[in-house]
Amino acid sequence: MKYEKLDRAAINENLAELGGWALAADGLSISKTFKFGNFVEAFGFMTEAALAAEKFNHHPEWFNVYSRVEVKLTTHDVGGLTDHDVKLAKAMEKAAARRID
Repeated sequence: MKYEKLDRAAINENLAELGGWALAADGLSISKTFKFGNFVEAFGFMTEAALAAEKFNHHPEWFNVYSRVEVKLTTHDVGGLTDHDVKLAKAMEKAAARRID
C-alpha cells in the first residue's frame, strides 16, 4: 500500500477537526491521551480501536495504565503523517465517544 505524506496545511486542517489531538514538535506524529471511567472502558476502547487499526492495516503506538490510554500515530514508511493516521484518529474518536460521557 502506498502512503502519501501530508503537508503542513493538510495536517493543520485535519487537526482542526480532531479535538484534543496534538502535533509533535517535529511535525511527524499526532498524539492524544484518552481518559475513561475505569479499566474495562479503556480496554473496550483499545479493542475497538485495534479492530479499526487492523481493518486499515495501520497500527498505533499506545500505552495503557488503568483508565488512561496514550496514543501516538505516525506512518513510519513515509516518516510522517498520512491520511491513514487521520482515519485511525477519527475511528478512535468514535470508539471513545461511546465510552466517555
